Amino acid sequence: MTQEEQSFCAPGVRVIVVANEKGGSGKSTIAMNIAIALMRAGNSVGSIDLDTRQRSFTHNIDNRLVWSRERGKLLPTPEHVCFDEDKTLDEDAARAELARTLEELATRHRYIVIDTAGHDHFLNRLAHSKADTLVTPLNDSFVDLDVLATIEPQTLQVTGVSQYARTVEDARRARVAQGLPDIDWIVLRNRLSMLTSRNKRLVGGALSDLSQRLGFRCVEGLAERVVFREFYLRGLTAFDDLNESTLGTRPTMSHVAAQLEVQHLLRAIVNFGESAAAAEIAGPTSAGTEERAA
Repeated sequence: MTQEEQSFCAPGVRVIVVANEKGGSGKSTIAMNIAIALMRAGNSVGSIDLDTRQRSFTHNIDNRLVWSRERGKLLPTPEHVCFDEDKTLDEDAARAELARTLEELATRHRYIVIDTAGHDHFLNRLAHSKADTLVTPLNDSFVDLDVLATIEPQTLQVTGVSQYARTVEDARRARVAQGLPDIDWIVLRNRLSMLTSRNKRLVGGALSDLSQRLGFRCVEGLAERVVFREFYLRGLTAFDDLNESTLGTRPTMSHVAAQLEVQHLLRAIVNFGESAAAAEIAGPTSAGTEERAA
């Protein structure tokens, strides 16, 4: 690690990295909802997209800006930086650029939210070492759990640690070597079924065991809701105003439920307890909702 990379230290600024080396876990959706919810709570937020090919986070931001203009509404949007694929061909230059970007955003913002690619990449590894909070979305299945550990099929006992978990361990050691606090690692059970099932219970048990072994907090994330998919084309989130002028459609109880899920997630991420500060994460007013299937 270069001296420039090691030098990043911004007291009072919190870096939240959303990462998982398996695609399709909902990283960009989580990153977008975290960023906007933090802004809605009155915080200044910068954001970085390190997925140089897919760029879902960046497309989401772009969609939001377009929708904001079309609806004539001012939607809070983070100061956003996207890393292009051609700029990552020179590893040393790309690492230095990420370090500089973090330094610059830290001068203007309280939070920096970073979305990463769904595969191993040197910029992802560097971002991990800068994370105060690491959020790892995980679809609720043993297929996705494989990114963290190997599981014995008969007993469902954890038999080993997978590559991504070792990546996090390396990042933690790097932070300790620099005299920085440990990463607050949150594994997010994402796209949860709203029905109780044997698989849901077994995956929950395995994650509980792993949380002790790997040192992460397990938090329930977002349910499998159509509204999260609908939000994308307009760059909206569950924390935007739940009214027809913002959404472009009548809000439903599914929108309200999604908003409550994001509130729960934000409280877990920023460690809000039952205090006055927790009220800052209260969602926007939701009016005129109608009950309709998710």
